[in-house]
Amino acid sequence: MIVHNFDPVLVDLGIFQIRWYSIAYILGIIIGWIYAKKIIRKTEKSGYNFVPVKKSDFDDLIIYLVIGIILGGRLGYVIFYNFEHYSQNALEIFKIWQGGMSFHGGLIGIIISIFIFSKNKNTSFFKLSDIVACVSPIGLFFGRIANFINGELYGKISDLPWSVIFPNAGNVARHPSQIYEAILEGAILFLLINFLALRKLLIIKSGYISAFFLIAYSIMRIFAENFREPDQHIGYLFNYFSMGTILSFLTLLSGFLIIFFIKKNEKNN
Repeated sequence: MIVHNFDPVLVDLGIFQIRWYSIAYILGIIIGWIYAKKIIRKTEKSGYNFVPVKKSDFDDLIIYLVIGIILGGRLGYVIFYNFEHYSQNALEIFKIWQGGMSFHGGLIGIIISIFIFSKNKNTSFFKLSDIVACVSPIGLFFGRIANFINGELYGKISDLPWSVIFPNAGNVARHPSQIYEAILEGAILFLLINFLALRKLLIIKSGYISAFFLIAYSIMRIFAENFREPDQHIGYLFNYFSMGTILSFLTLLSGFLIIFFIKKNEKNN
């Protein structure tokens, strides 16, 4: 059994703080950007599952993605998870350093960002989204580690040897569900997506990698939600499903719909 005693603040200068949560987002974006450029270099070689993308285009896309992640993630959390509170405390919406970001909101923000960018550049949406799908688990991994350090989004009560006592959850041991999600949605999803995308002998049309990301993430998230304590102010919807589970069912469906429409277009062509 482990007692959580991590300080969410890395550096405290009084009027200014650097939090692990912020560092996680910065690391996720920078490492993801570097890895994306590595993937783009591979598109110059034949046999990989990507339509060629210019490095300069992806560099320009980054600012769109950062805005989409921050605005989408925050507004998603406000709307999906705590609308009543933030509607009465609007200024707290801007305090993102305290935590409170939604993956599904961030996903919507990223989709909108890529759509706008692809229209401006007159390029394919999926050739960009496929690369973003390959690097997204990096950000998810760091984000879940930051959730653990913050002592938020903790799991259900557990007596397993690796269970953790979180200071914000009473004097009971719980599943470290943040670590479970970091492993599933971060490390394992990264390996699966990139194994599929970077295999030379397996040619996959544009869009399938994005769809596979949505499907695989959703399945892992739905599984992890079984160990995670639902938000106290929301609880279980329909007496069984957490908000994260419901949103993940929607992204799961979206992944299958993408595959359906790609196959439909293939037949029409």
